[in-house]
Amino acid sequence: MSRKKIIAGNWKMNVKPSETAALIKAVAEATAEYGDKVEIVCCTPAIDVPAAVDAAAGTKVGVGTENCHWKESGAYTGEISTGMIVDAGCHYVITGHSERRQYFGETDETVNLRTRAAIAAGLTVMMCIGETLEERDAGKLEEVIVRQMNVGLKDVTAADCAKLVIAYEPVWAIGTGRTATPDQAQEVHALIRATLAKLVGEETAQTVRIQYGGSMKPGNAAELLAKPDIDGGLIGGAALKAADFAGIIAAAANA
Repeated sequence: MSRKKIIAGNWKMNVKPSETAALIKAVAEATAEYGDKVEIVCCTPAIDVPAAVDAAAGTKVGVGTENCHWKESGAYTGEISTGMIVDAGCHYVITGHSERRQYFGETDETVNLRTRAAIAAGLTVMMCIGETLEERDAGKLEEVIVRQMNVGLKDVTAADCAKLVIAYEPVWAIGTGRTATPDQAQEVHALIRATLAKLVGEETAQTVRIQYGGSMKPGNAAELLAKPDIDGGLIGGAALKAADFAGIIAAAANA
């Protein structure tokens, strides 16, 4: 089945509001020829969203946030609701990023709440899963991936999957310069798709895009994206440089 590649930048805690428009415009210009072949997304810090949405208007670049809360409103200091995200003009959100799990107490259960709330709001959700180096070395890769999916996708229906993207993050390959080999990445992506099939059915599982989120760069993107179950990338550092981000998007367009 042909699935449109999706390349999403996760800016993390980088880029000031005053710098946002320039980066969005540079990305839009550098990737204009690929916008019909590849879904292009920049997920920015919440404070950058207004500038990002304005700069992306009329381009092929979509804008998203890096997190959301599952409640629509309330006494949740520092959080943003899905309604706020939609109202600001975003169409995407990341849930369950490994850094949210590691530093801010995210659990599989709260990832599930955030994911379901975002889907209900009409956002396209990039739900992150992945194992640490210790878990991989202990032979627990499959156990961890299956658990994160079973809990993270609890009560997510086959119809909901139209708004779902899974982002596989080998945690040991994020920001370290280490990258899973294309064969290692494909092995886990195939496991993710097989697990999805058990949860929502084979036909639906074949429609869901699975991104690779472990140090994808222009130099390795083509080889990774050539694998049958790798449908895009969730890009960290390389998304902060328009030329590097465009190089990955070009590889996706030609995959």
